[in-house]
Amino acid sequence: MLNKWFEAALWKRVLLMLVLGIATGFAVGEDIVAIKWIGDLFIRLIKMLVVPLIFFSLVAGVAAIGDLRKLGSVGGRAMGLFMLTALISVTTGMTLATLVRPGEGLTIELPPGATIPERPDQSLVEMLIKMVPDNPVMAMAEGQILPVIIFAILFGMALLMSGDEGKPLARGVEAASAVMQRMTILVMEFTPFGVFALMAWVAGTFGFSALVPLSKLVLLNYLGCGIILLLVYPAILKFVAKLPTMDFYRGIIDAQAVAFSTASSNATLPVTLRCVQRNLGVSKSISSFAVALGATVNMNGTAMYLGVIAIFGAQAFGVELTAISYLMIGLTATLGAIGTAGVPGAGLIMMSLVLSAIGVPLETIAFVAGINHLLDMMRTMTNVTGDAVVAVSVGRMAGEIDVEEYISADDV
Repeated sequence: MLNKWFEAALWKRVLLMLVLGIATGFAVGEDIVAIKWIGDLFIRLIKMLVVPLIFFSLVAGVAAIGDLRKLGSVGGRAMGLFMLTALISVTTGMTLATLVRPGEGLTIELPPGATIPERPDQSLVEMLIKMVPDNPVMAMAEGQILPVIIFAILFGMALLMSGDEGKPLARGVEAASAVMQRMTILVMEFTPFGVFALMAWVAGTFGFSALVPLSKLVLLNYLGCGIILLLVYPAILKFVAKLPTMDFYRGIIDAQAVAFSTASSNATLPVTLRCVQRNLGVSKSISSFAVALGATVNMNGTAMYLGVIAIFGAQAFGVELTAISYLMIGLTATLGAIGTAGVPGAGLIMMSLVLSAIGVPLETIAFVAGINHLLDMMRTMTNVTGDAVVAVSVGRMAGEIDVEEYISADDV
């Protein structure tokens, strides 16, 4: 029986426990709060991963660029497009959540002893200054994620500039990143039990009123990803790459299918490379660099969703957002998407980064953990498609794409 449980796909186990949790919560009622500690333990496990996962993933991602002097404009163009699309994505998510207001009408009371995190009252200049840690070790210990991100990016750049002397450390960081991704997968094995406890608590405490916001989140996730896939990416292909859109989507459909089914950018990487090289005609050197880097740092679907969740959590907990708050959401979601590991469930870890930056309780995660895989599939497909868009655009700008092969993608 135990073997059959672990042989089943994680998303199937999560879905089963989601349904059981909701049913149990409705049947037991408010007394179900007695098992909420299991869900709280799950959230603590997620929080445990945040700092080391972000640090090693970001440093490894920057180091994956290779020799900056050799790659030069190729790396700059790719990173520029990754940052631009991530910023557009999170803005899309915030706009949709502000218009639809999925958390409105859902008044959440924090459990005894829990408090809403303090949000520093600071100006834009003060915020920018505090982004640079005066003590990076202390920033890590205190969970100050934004300074950790800035330090990780600078550390990765210095690692590249060190050349041969920095290669041993670069290999160590890459190994540490792989270990943290494995640890993330290990923690994700606890997800079904955490989801059961959290969804039982949500259903028992808030009843059917909690299901409406969840359905709104699902719709907003798919709508936001649809906007990115059907409007943002085609615009980049048309105005940057100056190539037809339909040929692109015919050439990348295999990678999209694998991404949607596995919910993992890393697992889809070989298929994405094959599609970009064989179907879309991008040179091996450009495609290998852009797609591999994109699998680490390009998470547009995740950035969009983080924007939605931040607004949802603020509405549900009654946290008033200022102009600085929206700026912080955009900044942390964009940078957080860069530090998201390309494995299923990693978006939950980045969620705590964005929520803590604007003073929204991490209990917000309890409302979305159960439906995360359903959302993760669409977000991953969006992420992988974005990797291919950037690879095609950079290949076009560098003159390393076979346009005839790209246009004949439907014949491959």
